[in-house]
Amino acid sequence: PSTGSKERTAPGSSDEPGRGEDRPAAQLDDRADRQELRDRYYGLLQELRVILPGVQVLVAFLLTVPFASRFGELDDLGRASFAVAMLASVLAVVCMLTPTVFHRVAPRTLRSDRLAWAIRTVLGGLCALVVALLAALFCVARFVYGSTIGIAMTFCVGLVVIVLWFFVPMAHRMRG
Repeated sequence: PSTGSKERTAPGSSDEPGRGEDRPAAQLDDRADRQELRDRYYGLLQELRVILPGVQVLVAFLLTVPFASRFGELDDLGRASFAVAMLASVLAVVCMLTPTVFHRVAPRTLRSDRLAWAIRTVLGGLCALVVALLAALFCVARFVYGSTIGIAMTFCVGLVVIVLWFFVPMAHRMRG
């Protein structure tokens, strides 16, 4: 029932069948869905403004660790996990900055392609971020507490990430 006041809807939501947030970016038309594509792209850029500072701090931290006095005490496995963490965190930054580069460099008329690629690169960046976090956790936890606890901690955090970042969103998608 209407209360007579205008209700504000989320960008891209629509009462029209086949329109709005339920359609993948690749199915949106560059001209007909121009505002929808623009809203989604700007929403994605806003999310990145929140995520990127934390990822950049992780990278900065990982780049300074080799200069710490006890870094030389890491064994080969510790150094390998550190290398994976550093590489994955830098890749996460690159992937998460890519939508901003697309926004500035790619042709403005290819809105649906830009959005689809931006979403892919952000998802790739999030995957790289998970790898970086888990590798860094394994490296530090193993160094401080030993291999058994390091593996257990990494496994537990990895399991939480899989549940929260994959199963929970998929359950919501299936219900929606």
